[in-house]
Amino acid sequence: MTRLKENPFKDGQIGGHCHYNPSAMTNTKAHRMSLSTWIVQIEKYSSLSFHPINDGHCDVIVEKPTYFMKLDATVNLYHHFCDYFNLYLTFHVNGSFSKDINIVLWEESRRNSLGNFGATWPAFTDNEIIYLGEAYRDKRVCFKEAIFALLPRMVFGLFYNTPLVPGCFKTGLFKAFNRFLMERLDIKQEKNITDIDEPIRIGLLSRGTAYRQILNQQEIEEALQGLPGTKFEVLNYNWKMPFLDQLKTSHNLDIFIGMHGAGLTHMLFMPDWAAVFEVYNCGDENCYKDLARLRGLNYYTWENEEKLVERTENKHDKYGDNLKFRNFAFDVKEFMRIVSNMVEQVKKNIREYKA
Repeated sequence: MTRLKENPFKDGQIGGHCHYNPSAMTNTKAHRMSLSTWIVQIEKYSSLSFHPINDGHCDVIVEKPTYFMKLDATVNLYHHFCDYFNLYLTFHVNGSFSKDINIVLWEESRRNSLGNFGATWPAFTDNEIIYLGEAYRDKRVCFKEAIFALLPRMVFGLFYNTPLVPGCFKTGLFKAFNRFLMERLDIKQEKNITDIDEPIRIGLLSRGTAYRQILNQQEIEEALQGLPGTKFEVLNYNWKMPFLDQLKTSHNLDIFIGMHGAGLTHMLFMPDWAAVFEVYNCGDENCYKDLARLRGLNYYTWENEEKLVERTENKHDKYGDNLKFRNFAFDVKEFMRIVSNMVEQVKKNIREYKA
């Protein structure tokens, strides 16, 4: 993958019938970062005095409404869903949720955005994803309708660096995003919440990386399997498991457990009554806590530092002192105390949800 260079256009190469006021744009460095603004890409924009389609200036005429996007880190679930969430928000801004649109990625060529997480694109469009460099290189292209999507790292933007009001819990926007994805990807909720005997469904995310391992995971699994009134499974969310299958599994969990990491983004897909246990936040206290608050899920994390042990045989060459590159063992009794509290909270949530 190669991104398009910051400013690919020269004078006269980008324009339209909208009026652009460059003096209204800030020139501060913070506002000119690639994933924070479109300013750099449209600096050479000019208001046209002629009609390029009628006057025969176009090599390609694009009839469908087009959304231009710049992508964050597509190999990471958290970062790629910053892209998807802001595209969804752009739909709101534009006042249209039509799937008969083109999505043009501001990329030189394709990358992993059409990999495992790419199974999400059909929620937004019925058409093939387009890469700007591949599709339109050296062509004069005229778009009849186009919009530049909101970006994943906008200053005070949503999801990646959303500023939260103290005490804020549960936003209609994140709940709507959950509904939007589940309905358009045809993922059903299988729980019958009217059946009081249905077990509480618990999933423990197993990491396939060298760090942030739960060293005594097998011991914890055995304890979770014996917890009355629950149904437990170990989640192996990796590239071998189709992403839609992952979404279906997460949407049908009541309690999601995992170490700090992008996998916790699966809380976006869980039902409204669910709870999340970030076993250890590794010094990053607010990231997934804030995401749980936005989604409206009860959030738990490790409370007693005396009841965990850090034990890492081969520390990272560069990040040796960073807790995100360590492994830990957790007191099983304390672990189960937290999970038992979560089970009771979820039962309460379901009763209120039914009411």
